[in-house]
Amino acid sequence: MTDFGRYYEEFDVGAVYKHWPGRTITEHDNTWFALLSMNQNPLFIDDHFARGRRPAIDSLIFSLAVGMSVRDTSGKTIANLGYDVVTFEKQMFAGDSLYAESEVLDKWESASKADRGIVHIETRGFNQDGERIIVLRRSFLAPKREAPG
Repeated sequence: MTDFGRYYEEFDVGAVYKHWPGRTITEHDNTWFALLSMNQNPLFIDDHFARGRRPAIDSLIFSLAVGMSVRDTSGKTIANLGYDVVTFEKQMFAGDSLYAESEVLDKWESASKADRGIVHIETRGFNQDGERIIVLRRSFLAPKREAPG
């Protein structure tokens, strides 16, 4: 697919989109994300405190999983409507790679505007060993390809 995101009509309930490429987490990513997000928990920024194995910040993993999904799902989105579920199942560390896929759970037309619809997806992130790391569900407002007349 060379396009960015999908129109409402292009989503089918049950469809699964495999997002590519994955992303390897580095020490640099974790440190910069801690600084950027003002997360001063020593577990993420102090090797001695973390006993030499700092976990990746969960909100970094969340951001990457959502970002990976945008090209295949919500790239044309009018508005993000929210997240109903965000579950972190395993930690990641520097050197681990994150891969993601999204499944369309449901969709329905907007009750107030005929030119758009709501899409509900579940995005799942996995490490390089296929272990599930994160599950999140979100809804967004997708434009229709051709607005009714």
